[in-house]
Amino acid sequence: MRPKSKHWLKAPRFFMRILGIDCGTERTGFGVIDSDGRAHTFLSGGVIRTHSGEALEQRLKLIAARLREVFQQFDPEAIAVEEVFHAVNAKSALKLAHVRGVVLLIAAEAGLVVNEYSALEVKISAVGYGRAEKQQVQQMVCSLLGITRNFESHDATDALAVAICHAARFRVRELMGARR
Repeated sequence: MRPKSKHWLKAPRFFMRILGIDCGTERTGFGVIDSDGRAHTFLSGGVIRTHSGEALEQRLKLIAARLREVFQQFDPEAIAVEEVFHAVNAKSALKLAHVRGVVLLIAAEAGLVVNEYSALEVKISAVGYGRAEKQQVQQMVCSLLGITRNFESHDATDALAVAICHAARFRVRELMGARR
């Protein structure tokens, strides 16, 4: 007797260019990947640094300009960020919200919807464990992307982890749609 067909597991392979962003006022991480939901290709990653002594509006302007450059260079089809977390320091949370506003604006200018994921979802997608430490996330992201590059901070690998999370979640949604 032949096993039942699993045709829904063989949904058409899609490839998507995803920009993941790890928002921060001093360091905003970004990561760009191409993915089919299972295999990921690293394209770029880095950190946009601002100086804490500068006025917030000047820092936001710099973040916006650099993110626009990333958009122009890589033309992503999707953008993903980590959901707002409840910071102990309300002032820090407010500054983070300002950076997220810049990201939302740039995404809207590009005609993209921002996909948000909790820190737990991101860590589970990248590492398989929701309480993973930053070093574990960095190691697993580099492993998944097949890169040995050392990034200047965890912000870039956190952004890449967000992009990987979106790829995995999008693939699951696609598979579930193909199953119906």
